[in-house]
Amino acid sequence: MTSVANETVPLAGRPVRRIGFGAMQLPGPGVFGPPPDREAALAVLRRAVELGVDHIDTAQYYGPDVANELIHEALHPYPPDLVIVSKIGGKRDPQGGWHPALSPAELRAGVEDNLRSLEVDRVEVVNLRLFDATGSDAFDEQLDEMITMRDEGLIGGIGLSNVSLEAFEHAAARTEIACVQNALNLVDRAALPLLERCRAAGVPFVPFFPLGSAFDSRKPVLEHHAVRAAAERLDALPSQVAIAWLLALAPNTLLIPGTSSLQHLEENLGAANLVLDDEALASLNDAS
Repeated sequence: MTSVANETVPLAGRPVRRIGFGAMQLPGPGVFGPPPDREAALAVLRRAVELGVDHIDTAQYYGPDVANELIHEALHPYPPDLVIVSKIGGKRDPQGGWHPALSPAELRAGVEDNLRSLEVDRVEVVNLRLFDATGSDAFDEQLDEMITMRDEGLIGGIGLSNVSLEAFEHAAARTEIACVQNALNLVDRAALPLLERCRAAGVPFVPFFPLGSAFDSRKPVLEHHAVRAAAERLDALPSQVAIAWLLALAPNTLLIPGTSSLQHLEENLGAANLVLDDEALASLNDAS
């Protein structure tokens, strides 16, 4: 394996570096409400772009309305090489609960909200976020609306999030898919068959929760003995080892680790320079 620091992957026709930035951790606890330190959140976004990040993942319902507003304040007018990816299909209740919003009208309203808050004429990629990974009886209606909005120029590419292999195959038979975004990390490998299918189809795969679920305080990925052993031997951080392993899985993987910390941002981006040797890859591949 070699360093991926200079590698790019086409995302809806736009070349982006293998490690981007996820905005999910910028709002308050539980991805709800304003950030504890607004200036720090803005600084993280600006520093990410300074360090070469050209792919930012967000959603209007992060906050809600918080992540996009921070992105707009920190970065607008946006650098010409920056690809902003958002997702629709969810909404929040006043207590911060997560709920589906998947009717065609809700999907259109979600795109319009993103256009307004980000102050853009088009969102380069919008992921249809399914709450039931297998899709529903209304899946074709949802795809119809996504295709219509792409044809209208409101979105550049259609992505899928939290999708099963079968649902991906169904959608890909109907239209071009710009990317797939599913949970995948060292201890949660359920999406590996989907990753391989995306690789064969030339579709970028964007693992979310690359260091474990943001809602799991145990951080089992970072505490895994194979991760810690490789980190110690290679003089790296466990987080960098976990990110580098995902990048090594396939050339179509794009990472969007999120953080509200400048230190963690720089550490995460530094994983692009970490080369996992054969011993580390063998140990991590065999880890359960």
